[in-house]
Amino acid sequence: MSFLKLQKISRLIRYWILMMTTEAQSGHPSSSLSAVELMVGLLFGGVFRFDVTHPNDPHNDRLIFSKGHASPLFYALWVAAGAIQPSQLRAYRSFSSSLEGHPTRRFAFTELPTGSLGQGLSMGVGMALQARLTRARYRTFVLLGDSEMAEGANWEAIQLAAHYHLDSLIGIIDINRLGQRGETMYGHRLVEYERRIRAFGWHTMSVDGHDLRAVRRTFAQLKQGTGRPTMILAKTVKGKGVAFLENKNNWHGKALYPQQFADLLPSFAQLDQSVRGKILMPKKSKTHRPLKKVLHKQLTKQKIDSVREALGVAAAQLGTVFPELVVLDAEVSNSTKMNYFQKAFPDRFFEMFIAEQNMVGVALGMARRGLHPIVSTFGAFLLRAADQIRMSQYAKVPIMYIGSHPGVTIGKDGYSQMALEDIAFFRSLRTSVVLYPADAPSAQKLLREGLKEKGIVYIRSTRNATPQLYRSSDRFVVGGSHTLRRSKRDRVSIVSAGITLHQALAAADALKADGIFVRIIDAYSIKPLDVATLRRALGETRGMVVVEDHYQAGGIGEAVRSELYGSVKPIISLCVRQEPRSGKPDQLLAYEKIGKHAIMQAVKRILK
Repeated sequence: MSFLKLQKISRLIRYWILMMTTEAQSGHPSSSLSAVELMVGLLFGGVFRFDVTHPNDPHNDRLIFSKGHASPLFYALWVAAGAIQPSQLRAYRSFSSSLEGHPTRRFAFTELPTGSLGQGLSMGVGMALQARLTRARYRTFVLLGDSEMAEGANWEAIQLAAHYHLDSLIGIIDINRLGQRGETMYGHRLVEYERRIRAFGWHTMSVDGHDLRAVRRTFAQLKQGTGRPTMILAKTVKGKGVAFLENKNNWHGKALYPQQFADLLPSFAQLDQSVRGKILMPKKSKTHRPLKKVLHKQLTKQKIDSVREALGVAAAQLGTVFPELVVLDAEVSNSTKMNYFQKAFPDRFFEMFIAEQNMVGVALGMARRGLHPIVSTFGAFLLRAADQIRMSQYAKVPIMYIGSHPGVTIGKDGYSQMALEDIAFFRSLRTSVVLYPADAPSAQKLLREGLKEKGIVYIRSTRNATPQLYRSSDRFVVGGSHTLRRSKRDRVSIVSAGITLHQALAAADALKADGIFVRIIDAYSIKPLDVATLRRALGETRGMVVVEDHYQAGGIGEAVRSELYGSVKPIISLCVRQEPRSGKPDQLLAYEKIGKHAIMQAVKRILK
């Protein structure tokens, strides 16, 4: 495409950016204007390859706007590519439009939802790893803002991309100097970015981000096969093209007033509204290797006595059934027992090291490209990535999170290692599934059931060895439960899951010796709950005790109470209420009043 045509497209895109944000009276025009030539040079300069009629073609190059607030530029680019109509831009940020304030999956050309800064590069790493696994030749381009380079997750991604030699990954930093409230950490000092990023093993290229010839030349010099990812450092001007916006502070996230836009219209008088760019079609890779089922010797063990080991063994076994299954682990696979999967499928196991935020972002990128990730670490450390997990719920892709070592019953390690808020967090995600197996057979069944889900699934993985409660033939379903003790003489219902279910069973045996019969319900599916079983149990008994190794807020007790709201019968919640400390599991159960004796006392309190 000629240089003159690229100039015309750049000018038209600037007009569209200003028009749509003025119509919406919101948005980030200045942040969009700074990256116009960068993105026009990429998409229409003969480097980016994409079939506009088939946005999910596996051979397409991928484009992620990590600086998702530059969505006016993103949408205008696809108008210039002929993918959508200019008239659609006038509905920008309106309720009925798919052109939302930050890119979402409602818009067909959005790879993944962005806007919470510092996440796009990790997603790009995930896509580049998927390309390597399947031997695809597509490249992944990530547009970053200079402000978000203060985010630690970006440096986690930079470090990991170099470790895995991801030369199909290209980052582009729009260094426009100004953040939301003033100058960024390094301003326009490109050498500061270059020095740091090169130190991690990346190839860097610096360019004037508004010089279309230089931008085009820079992209043309990109090479694969170097074993190094590339970062393009572009010096730009925030608000470029509008004199009173250029390099001016306090214009971040502010649209022009209608009169200001009207005053600019004469400068766009000779605008060619019909000009469109052409994106090159993707090359069909001859080396592309679609994922297929593999024959692998079934892993068998004579005895599995812990949930975490059962999950590791099951993941390895299911790897033969699900060729898209991959595992990401944060340097704890010998504790989470995902090393079973690593031994069975070393090419589908990805060591993420102790960088949980990046791990979640990478999993998200992988899932978008057709893989099914299991993200595994201690439950407490998954919460470091709360924002990334929160955003992953909007990606509409399947991801399983397994959090091991939950609750005070991990013992002597102390509260820094105890997941006590994890159920609450994962329950709060709108479409999530939360599962909590109590023994090895239930863990293996629930892992398989969880992999059938299309969104976020969280499995809470007990550290301690537990007695076997179920047979391998027992059935488990999302939204189900098992009633382990039941009789016509039941006076109180006890609801639990995971490690405290064993305490509830011990309490039931002791109470029976005293002539008190109780019903025991394993609520292994915490979200969704088996509400019908809970209602029936409460209706047939005098009250209910809910016991869990988790804080009260957002836990199983609150889930049960909300579903049984309005009941006049008592529902007692036993949970972790005191500040935990190091100790033996039995000591901590007694200390937090969630063990056998506390359960017995709660039952007797209801009966009194």
